[in-house]
Amino acid sequence: MIRASSLKNKAASDMGNAQTLGRQLCIAFILPSLLTGCSVGPNFIRPTQPEVATYTSAPLPAQTASAPTALGGAQLFVEGGRINPHWWKEFGSPRLDALITEALQANPTLAGAQAAVRQAQELYAAQSGSTRYPLVDATVGGQRQRFNPNTVGQAGEAREFSLYTAGVGVQYTFDLFGGNRRALEALAARVDYQRYQLEGARLTLAGAIVTAAISQAKLAGQIQATEAILSSQEEQLGLTRERLHLGNAAPDELLALQPQVEETRDAILFLRNQLQQNKHLLAMLAGRAPGAESVPSFTLEEFTLPTELPLVVPSELVHTRPDIQAAEALLHEANAEYGVAIAKLYPQITLSADLGSQALTTAALFGSGSAVWSLVGQLIQPLFNPGLPAKKRAALAAFDAAAANYQTVVLESLRSVADVLCVLDNDARRMAAMFAADTAARESMNSTQRRYALGAAGYLELLIAQQQAQRMRLNLIAAQTQRLVDSAALYQALGGGFSGDHAAIAGFYPVKTT
Repeated sequence: MIRASSLKNKAASDMGNAQTLGRQLCIAFILPSLLTGCSVGPNFIRPTQPEVATYTSAPLPAQTASAPTALGGAQLFVEGGRINPHWWKEFGSPRLDALITEALQANPTLAGAQAAVRQAQELYAAQSGSTRYPLVDATVGGQRQRFNPNTVGQAGEAREFSLYTAGVGVQYTFDLFGGNRRALEALAARVDYQRYQLEGARLTLAGAIVTAAISQAKLAGQIQATEAILSSQEEQLGLTRERLHLGNAAPDELLALQPQVEETRDAILFLRNQLQQNKHLLAMLAGRAPGAESVPSFTLEEFTLPTELPLVVPSELVHTRPDIQAAEALLHEANAEYGVAIAKLYPQITLSADLGSQALTTAALFGSGSAVWSLVGQLIQPLFNPGLPAKKRAALAAFDAAAANYQTVVLESLRSVADVLCVLDNDARRMAAMFAADTAARESMNSTQRRYALGAAGYLELLIAQQQAQRMRLNLIAAQTQRLVDSAALYQALGGGFSGDHAAIAGFYPVKTT
């Protein structure tokens, strides 16, 4: 009875010690956490908007110059107009829309950008899990020991025994000066940066496909016109040979025509090479192999020139371009990293606790009287570490570099919009000039054909008129193509309908999780 009572009292004592330890652990972990309300280092402030009212020094017209209606007419600039996120649909080609939709799902560059977003998210989750909450580890172990009393000055025989342990350890570093919070802030900014990079890659991909499709249509039209010129030149060369044979032409006339024919033939081969490379490019952008047969072939007739072009004011451009938003995210990250460097100059408090049991047998491992515990608190204050101030200065320099990079990106963005706005008006004027030249060349050819039918003009004169008409056709195709390409470039320069909404971005690119 005495022994049973002693064991009961011992168990009650151990239980009381465990409860006391639990209360001490709660106080030790909760009380310092109430003091973690400040974060050293400057809070991030978003850069101010550009203080410019227009993109160019000269006032922009309300619309571009008038061009022939059949080729697009004048384009109206709608200031403050909403940009369609699927802006490529403004060109009216269903096959182009289908190709871009496919590319947004299959392009490996976008897949890599999506993976970078997931990586940034998981790195944030890893840092958050290891700094916001205490680290808890469970251990179970066993060891075989041999104890010799002679080593401690006692007589006796050596004994061998087994020692079993089980326990739970808790460790936490208190974020008294916000270093951990600044580190999480930096990682969150890195997630934003990767998201903006993803949206930028999407915009670049769509723009590349639109440009390649329009260029393919231009090359096809130019090949057709150049082949017509070659056919006329070869016919002219044959007539000159006959005239030379009949004594009605000089040898120099034949020698002058032959280089022109070969030059035109070489131009056709060059255009065909470009067309083939263009098809390979379209296939690659769509995520296909270059030899894929299903890549569509485009013609200029299937494209429609947008008649209304949205124009974002300069002060809002910083919110509509993903590259500017990405540069701002890098600036935010550098600001947070500077705060981390400052926090390392201040004290750090680490608290760790272990609660477990030790016994000579596994049966007694969780019995009464086997409980062991420890509670350790540690405060570390750097006293002499020249590397920490250097890291702080390095972080400040990195922030200055990020600020300079942001300014560069903003200025480059303003310049790209200004460039496109200037060329759009010039494109319309050039197109009007090329249309007038093409019309005049065709009228001259028709007049020569009528004169040839009446016997008032020779066949050679008719061939020359036909060649001149085809050359004007080449120039008109180039002007029409350039206007389409520059219209697409304006959508890209304005951000392609980007809003900075992460939810909208995720709608285009669902982030996979495991």
